[in-house]
Amino acid sequence: MSLKIVFCWSDISGYMAACWRSLQARQEIDLFVIAFQARTQTAFSDGLMQGIPCRLLGLQERNDTKLIKELISQQNPDAIVLCGWFHHPYRQLAFAKNLQNIPLIMGMDTPWWGNWKQHLAPWILRSYLKQMAHVVVTGERSWQYAYRLGIPLENISLGLYGIDYEAYAPLLAARRRSPWPRSFLFVGRYSHDKAIDLLATAYRLYRSQVGDPWDLVCCGQGDLESHLQDQVGITNRGFVQPAAMTDIWLKAGALVLPSRFDPWPIALVEAAAAGLAIICTQVCGSAVEVIRSEYNGIIIPPDRPEALAASLLTIHNHYNELAIWGTRSQDLAQPYRSEIWAQRWLAIFNSVLHPVH
Repeated sequence: MSLKIVFCWSDISGYMAACWRSLQARQEIDLFVIAFQARTQTAFSDGLMQGIPCRLLGLQERNDTKLIKELISQQNPDAIVLCGWFHHPYRQLAFAKNLQNIPLIMGMDTPWWGNWKQHLAPWILRSYLKQMAHVVVTGERSWQYAYRLGIPLENISLGLYGIDYEAYAPLLAARRRSPWPRSFLFVGRYSHDKAIDLLATAYRLYRSQVGDPWDLVCCGQGDLESHLQDQVGITNRGFVQPAAMTDIWLKAGALVLPSRFDPWPIALVEAAAAGLAIICTQVCGSAVEVIRSEYNGIIIPPDRPEALAASLLTIHNHYNELAIWGTRSQDLAQPYRSEIWAQRWLAIFNSVLHPVH
């Protein structure tokens, strides 16, 4: 018999839809996803979930604990996957009497920073964490946090996220058939955390240092969009749905992500799978897994426009090496293929539901 698994998730995305689709394709799994409905036209489209058994929650529904409990009970799951502890109705599921015999698996991408809130978290979250049969983290930095939360080592696994690797992998070969693009790409929210304001400043500085500057293409949306307006060399594409991103990835020469705070940005993994050199800051959690400085990218301190401008200049001056860097990037992205993600999660479900003593 197949295992009935319910994922209780927040916002849908292209990468999670690809992962769920790969998991659903496994005959050992009967999948159902409860997630938030897309809120605006500039969010990921609900159409991403086409073909995946799911119930997308509206703005009011996502805060209706009773409804969520009923939806889960209707599925009669063998295990429930919860996305962290931030959403109160999901957190309440850990204490629901009608679900108390169902193993709970928690995903977390929060990195360990050692601030006072994180030092208090083991006490604040103690009753919730005690209900978790297993915790799945994104990478090394969130593993450190899970360990400090008191999760036993045998109950921590790596590999919370995966990507649609097969959609990105052909782009490297396609890009190499023509002169490598001379263009920088930013993909993410136009927000303070993503440092879009600092990127605009650093890009102007970079342009002042070369006679043939590359363009900067930005894909996203957010409150700081005005920093991109009327800027020479910057093209603002706005929010672009995953299916429409292929040509944008193909025409990029390198990805830039100058974040001030970014637990585990998927954009780095997707850019690596697309065969790009990558510039990012030290706070980007996924850099630990997919970026090797001066090998397939450049890692710089956050909030340093001069350092970011210098890294743009380095990529510019190492143009002839970018195809090599891109090939290395792709190798580092392969473990995050959605098919491998599904295999990894199947092993986690089996270890939780059929433990070997």
